[in-house]
Amino acid sequence: MVAEPTGPEEAPEDRKPLSDEATSEFALPEGLLPEPPPEPEGSAFVVPEGLAAEPSSAEPEGSAFATPSTYSAKDSPSAFTPAYGVPLARLPHNAPWQDRMRTMLRLPVGDRPVPEAPAAKDETGPSVPRVLDLTLRIGELLLAGGEGAEDVEAAMFAICRSYGLDRCEPTVTFTLLSITYQPSLVDDPVTANRTVRRRGTDYTRLEAVYQLLADINAPAHDVSPEEAYRRLAEIRRNRHPYPGWVLTAAAGVLAGAASTLLGGGPWVFFVAALGAVLGDRLAWLCAGRGLPEFYQFLVAAMPPAAMGVLLTLLHADLRPSAVITGGLFALIPGRALVAAVQDGLTGFYITASARLLEVAYFFVAIVVGVLSVLYVAVQFDAQLNPEGVLSPAERPVTQILSSMVLCATFAVLLQQSRGTVLFATLNGGVAWVVYASIAVTAEGSTVMATALAAGLVGLFGQLMARYHHTSSLPYVTAAIGPLLPGSATYFGVLAIAQNNLDQGFASLAKASALALAIAIGVNLGGELARLFMRAPGAGSVRSAAKRTRGF
Repeated sequence: MVAEPTGPEEAPEDRKPLSDEATSEFALPEGLLPEPPPEPEGSAFVVPEGLAAEPSSAEPEGSAFATPSTYSAKDSPSAFTPAYGVPLARLPHNAPWQDRMRTMLRLPVGDRPVPEAPAAKDETGPSVPRVLDLTLRIGELLLAGGEGAEDVEAAMFAICRSYGLDRCEPTVTFTLLSITYQPSLVDDPVTANRTVRRRGTDYTRLEAVYQLLADINAPAHDVSPEEAYRRLAEIRRNRHPYPGWVLTAAAGVLAGAASTLLGGGPWVFFVAALGAVLGDRLAWLCAGRGLPEFYQFLVAAMPPAAMGVLLTLLHADLRPSAVITGGLFALIPGRALVAAVQDGLTGFYITASARLLEVAYFFVAIVVGVLSVLYVAVQFDAQLNPEGVLSPAERPVTQILSSMVLCATFAVLLQQSRGTVLFATLNGGVAWVVYASIAVTAEGSTVMATALAAGLVGLFGQLMARYHHTSSLPYVTAAIGPLLPGSATYFGVLAIAQNNLDQGFASLAKASALALAIAIGVNLGGELARLFMRAPGAGSVRSAAKRTRGF
């Protein structure tokens, strides 16, 4: 009998292969997991199973109009970082929402952190078009109230993120607001826009809008879109805190305080106030007839100039130059200039150019109005002499009180709430003390003194705004009133009227330099205020605005 062939002998235990499959030197070592497979084609963002919110029954899954799976920043899917390493930026919740949203806007879309808390499965969020419409309406109020473009974008982004629209991109220009939401990289985006056609100065309304934004972004509040719409309608319906006659009286007191600041007495105060009141009433009349703002500024500048010329023709020893200069303080568009320079420094060059062009038009209107009256005065041989204002008498107590009265009346013209008028008044008084100490007492550079004083205004204003969770404009705009270049503007116009073109244009260039020093100083003070606060991105460097060193 032939024996059956047997197989190979069984290898010893220590010589057996580690697995049944063939081994290779390119195989992954035991214990090292491979990278996760690529995500499916249908979606760019796959949320782990069990954490996704229920899709809306009204729209198909993946639609741009479907309820977002991340309904709110407080209740949303957890952030996911791939194994191959994408740095996750974390934003502390105790930082102000303005700084957190500004930090996120300066990050690329792919690097922005997603919300971290899981959403409830039975929670349904608002529709996308409704959230976008609410965002545009709030952004319109902010832009029309004078806020900078970056602050408006941060507010719009904060609203969308609070209601679950994380992949959104707001865009703000001088007259147009636009926002785009894209659920994923493979879905069609939804875009909505709104045009700003009317602008108004009402800082009480601006403060109410910021309070609404703070409640929408606060974890302790749950403001639904319906509640936000109701509060927004109340903000629009609210009447101004001051009636028209109070605004006219405030314009007169502002002009009188400015003339006293430049060395005038009680009679100069009265005449300057009368000229400013007449100019304000003429401007209201032109506004009621539908004339553009250019002509409103033009006619408002004529009565103060006419009052100064009348004093000169009557040979009254009342410093006519102080009367004319005081009337110009209420007309110089300092608010628009600060916003224009802020937009330029933060990279919004189109909006900054449009704002600067608007300031230039208003400035030209003031020059034309005063120049028209001065040309008539020259024909009547009026001896207008600015020497009385070039060397004002040093009256520290009177000038400090005049600067504070100027700031208080300026705050009333800006329709500020009564709670912010006091701090704006004190802030303006401190700014004038700093300016006078450098420019008058120490005989230093007026441009440097203006920039330093404006920097303190911006610093204190930004700190107070962060403390009260509101805009910095009510604390800053009125406080820069004593620093406005009214004297340099008048001297330039007077020199041109007397056919001294070189001296006139040099004085107007100085006025422009002073105005830019105010705007840059306010912006720099605000940036310094943010340095004292905790950085929004923990462990990361704060991104610059738009571009850095031109690259």
